[in-house]
Amino acid sequence: MLNPEQIESKLDRILLKVQKPGRYVGGELNSVRKDWDQAQTRVALVFPDIYDIGVSNVGLKILYDQINQREDALAERAYAPWLDMEALMREHGIPLYALESKRPLACFDIIGFSLPYETLYTNALNVLDLAGIPVRSEERDDSHPLIIAGGHSTNNPEPMHAFMDAFVIGEGEEVIHEIIDAVQRVKSRKSNIDGDPRHSTSDREEILREFLKIPGVYVPRFYHTAYLEDGTVAAIEPVIPEAPRVINKRIVAKLPPPPTKFLVPNIDIVHNRVSVEIMRGCTRGCRFCQAGMITRPVRERSVDEIVAAAEEAVRATGFEELALLSLSSSDYTHIQELVDAISKRFEGRKLTVSLPSLRIESVSIDLMEKLKQRRSGGFTLAPEAASERMRRIINKFIPDEDIINTTREIYRRGWTTIKLYFMIGHPSETLEDVQAIADLCKRVIAEGRKVAGWKVKLNAGVSTFVPKPQTPFQWVSSDTRESILEKQALLKRELFKDKGIKLSWTNPDDSLVESWLSRGDRRLAEVIYTAWKNGARFDAWEEGRKFDTWMAAFAEHGLDHSFYTHRQRRTDEVFPWEHITAAVRKNFLFQDFRMSLEGQIRVDCRLNCFACGILPTFANLRREHPGEGWKCPEVKTPARKMEMELPLAGG
Repeated sequence: MLNPEQIESKLDRILLKVQKPGRYVGGELNSVRKDWDQAQTRVALVFPDIYDIGVSNVGLKILYDQINQREDALAERAYAPWLDMEALMREHGIPLYALESKRPLACFDIIGFSLPYETLYTNALNVLDLAGIPVRSEERDDSHPLIIAGGHSTNNPEPMHAFMDAFVIGEGEEVIHEIIDAVQRVKSRKSNIDGDPRHSTSDREEILREFLKIPGVYVPRFYHTAYLEDGTVAAIEPVIPEAPRVINKRIVAKLPPPPTKFLVPNIDIVHNRVSVEIMRGCTRGCRFCQAGMITRPVRERSVDEIVAAAEEAVRATGFEELALLSLSSSDYTHIQELVDAISKRFEGRKLTVSLPSLRIESVSIDLMEKLKQRRSGGFTLAPEAASERMRRIINKFIPDEDIINTTREIYRRGWTTIKLYFMIGHPSETLEDVQAIADLCKRVIAEGRKVAGWKVKLNAGVSTFVPKPQTPFQWVSSDTRESILEKQALLKRELFKDKGIKLSWTNPDDSLVESWLSRGDRRLAEVIYTAWKNGARFDAWEEGRKFDTWMAAFAEHGLDHSFYTHRQRRTDEVFPWEHITAAVRKNFLFQDFRMSLEGQIRVDCRLNCFACGILPTFANLRREHPGEGWKCPEVKTPARKMEMELPLAGG
């Protein structure tokens, strides 16, 4: 195995041959370099996409900060090299290495992957292969690092079960310490009895059994999946008594102080900014939104903590943009007070403030006026649908007039560009519903021109809906490729005529890859492996798109991709993720799905608790941390009354 000096020497000979060599050198301001020999446990945190995207990932920033606060552990980082760098690394025998120390990833005790979306799966396999680590978990032994994954996509971990030793379900701030403690505990115990022939269990096996005791950690090798004759799942059962039947997600009851010493990258990246998470979770209940379902309950940081963190982070980095992050920023209880406090604290300083994910119906004129002094170039809103029928189906009901009035005021107050996010491919959507998107865009820019002239612009981003696990739409089929193309063609015909409107859309092949991976079962592991072996990687990138490679992989293993994409699920179907729960009950989700079929909406659950299952699951945590940060009302509707009397497996 190459040492850091040898890797540095080889890098000197190849870096000038690749795009953006700064991706691969490390040494950024605020990166942490700890004494390797003094650390009892070494963790490599990997975001399996290019540096330009991965370096700003909030989850990795949090874990990097948490681990490096420990005296007995260190955390370093690695990202997926771009295609040109990968080719040269393979040619020159350079293993994938951590940026801080230039040590090969294979030297670390733990490799932690962040998998926020499914199209990173082949990249994750490629990272392991580039590191010289066996891709399959069953082929690794005590000489290899433990491979652990977390992130939103792991709410259905089964397609990646063959490659990861363990998965963290839910939030990682606390569980990462429990994982490190478990590794240290086993290694300490084993070292005390080293040489005893009666103790034959490998370190890896014993550590993975120790992980079973940690809430929120899933070890797939200790579970078996059985299938029915129609190909659906019959059951997922533990194969040893210690393995829990159901793995509940982890949450932190009180959000810890946010990281403030952000890495200042060597190159321009996607988000060169300070980002402070102001709250976690969402109560709106949009039926398509996995993040809104799996991050419940809402927990908020105080205004003072947010402002102090922002000031410290700006001072430590020199960034000139501050993003106040959450799934729905304008739902933050003290949003007016926060914007006032930020404006006052940074008065006279060059700092742009952005509030991503503003709700249209909660964007007040006062808030826009306060943001005006520190606005960025554009203003983003997400109607998601443009017809009343579709808005009721997805539980995001916003009247057209509210959208028109809000966007008119945004243009009137000096913003020249508005971006509207829409989604096509929703359940039961028609071409008339898609036409409504084009009509609304035309109305928005026409009203803007009335108050601000022809300088105004509108960017319409139209993605394709993908049904996700742990949501009310986990039962529905994905829209077909032909239907998606027809809807996109309609929007292009309607909106390309106006030079003030810029339309962007998702390649339907990309949506299909995401669709079968998101609701796949264990059999998809072989499809992923074969697609990767045949060149699939960077599946979300145009340069990496290999749809035919995926089709060939399905054919090789005798599977039909439409089984995972274009099939309506039975009401009593056992899902591949049945043993994984985000603490929102399956019966609740099914009732919400039934309501969508009838065009019924739910109000914000801050106003009324609908007994989704969060409160009883985390009742003890709530008692221990009863502070204002929790935003979950007491149950007003009895849970028993809310349950559907249906034969739902695992309900």
